[in-house]
Amino acid sequence: MDLLNYLLIGFQLFVGILGQAFPSNIKKCHYGDGKCLMESANALLKNYPKGIPELNLKPFDVLPVKDWLLVNDSQVGGAWYSFELLNQINLGFENTTITQIRGFDRDPTSTKIEIHGKIPRLTYKGDYKAKGRMLWFVEINSTGTSSSDFLNFEFDLTLKVRTEYRNNKRYIRIYELVPNIRLERWIMWLDDFFPDNFDLTIAINNLFNHNWVEFWNELEPGILRLFETVFRSMIDDLFHNVPYDDLFLPDED
Repeated sequence: MDLLNYLLIGFQLFVGILGQAFPSNIKKCHYGDGKCLMESANALLKNYPKGIPELNLKPFDVLPVKDWLLVNDSQVGGAWYSFELLNQINLGFENTTITQIRGFDRDPTSTKIEIHGKIPRLTYKGDYKAKGRMLWFVEINSTGTSSSDFLNFEFDLTLKVRTEYRNNKRYIRIYELVPNIRLERWIMWLDDFFPDNFDLTIAINNLFNHNWVEFWNELEPGILRLFETVFRSMIDDLFHNVPYDDLFLPDED
């Protein structure tokens, strides 16, 4: 066996040791112990907003969000609209309170995994690009900065996973994550929506914020797909890199 193989084996062992090194103030739980898992998740959120590199947990106080085409109407007729979010960051996940966890049994595929939580304020900031036509004569071609505040944001995540084996270790992979979201208020602001008319920009923002429920109902499917990518970005790496059984106490403990 040559030196390269020795180095590769040593690296794999080192990564495995790191993957099992939980911080002392985050307790491991038994399989399926929802109360313990909830308490440990909240301790992790409170004490490690910058993430835990050793466990492949990314920072969640400032979370990059992938570019997202939220609305993309066909460009025909008297009214159509295209709206894209760019260079977005997400602020506020460090203030999450997990309220319930179900699943995570010894066989994680036997039941659905559920994670429920709430956040007092979740903020998106970044850039946007809008194009469209309103009422046949109002042309929209705008770029600028945007911000969205979701107040009293509550979420329910339902996960389905499958198991896979690598180096005689069992890992789980998410193949379906379905978010359900409730919120008390959505406040959005788009700078320079009408770059040559500040009063009209204020008017369109006020229109949105006064009628946010109607806009939410219209845009909810695309928003939920976006949040699916956000939640998956927070946990996919953990499940990919840390063996599932290393996340829990052995049955005899």
